[in-house]
Amino acid sequence: MTRSAKAARPPALAPATMSEADGVRYLHLGTPWVQGALRIRKPNAIELEYVQRMMAWMLLRPSPELTRGHAVQLGLGAATITRFCHGMLRMRTTAVELNPTVIAACRMWFRLPADGARLAVLNADAADYAADPQHAESVHVLCVDLYDQDAASPVLDSAAFYRDCHRLLADGGVMSVNLFGRDASFARSAARIAAAFGAPQVRSLRPTKEGNTIVLAVKGAPIPDRDTLASRAHDIEGRFGLPAGKWLRMMRSLPAPVPASTA
Repeated sequence: MTRSAKAARPPALAPATMSEADGVRYLHLGTPWVQGALRIRKPNAIELEYVQRMMAWMLLRPSPELTRGHAVQLGLGAATITRFCHGMLRMRTTAVELNPTVIAACRMWFRLPADGARLAVLNADAADYAADPQHAESVHVLCVDLYDQDAASPVLDSAAFYRDCHRLLADGGVMSVNLFGRDASFARSAARIAAAFGAPQVRSLRPTKEGNTIVLAVKGAPIPDRDTLASRAHDIEGRFGLPAGKWLRMMRSLPAPVPASTA
């Protein structure tokens, strides 16, 4: 979660809360909307389908590079992607989260490790992190999941923000973004991502039944051909047990563009 860079003053941040049902622990921000989840007996598993699909960036990196480089998450959620990148992929990992109660909840209830040589969890604004020129070209994997307690649309979603995300990435770096909301909202967001990265560098997955659509974008490298992607999917399934073949089957180019706002 993050606040808009345009806000005149910081809004009150909803406190993180937790619920449990059928062996799954859920993170909330004071509403029924789920911000993340952890299956208590399988903490290394990725419980929510849309979060699994956010890992489809793995298809767009060469297999030998899957465990290399710097992974950044803008929006911590229940720390699922952070735990996976740090603990399973063994990557240098940074998470940026504005709400300090989310960080505290993840450390208390969702098995987020303490900071260390390969892990940094920053209580900071994602907009500021992305815009900081000191971070330019320092990221190889960027996962963006920025929703507040209302979960109506991404809190950071401007053309300028996606240009900052593009600048964060090193050449060959990959971004995955969770887009949730009305079709018109998705079209605008996707057009802004395509404007920042170039439409040939962008793919989307089919929406989940809950309405989450994951968009993938690559900086400075072509999308691999289908045979290469299929080989990578087989490798990912064998090494990490993720449904990469399913991701490949639902991957597609963006629909016809909608003019993107320059805001």
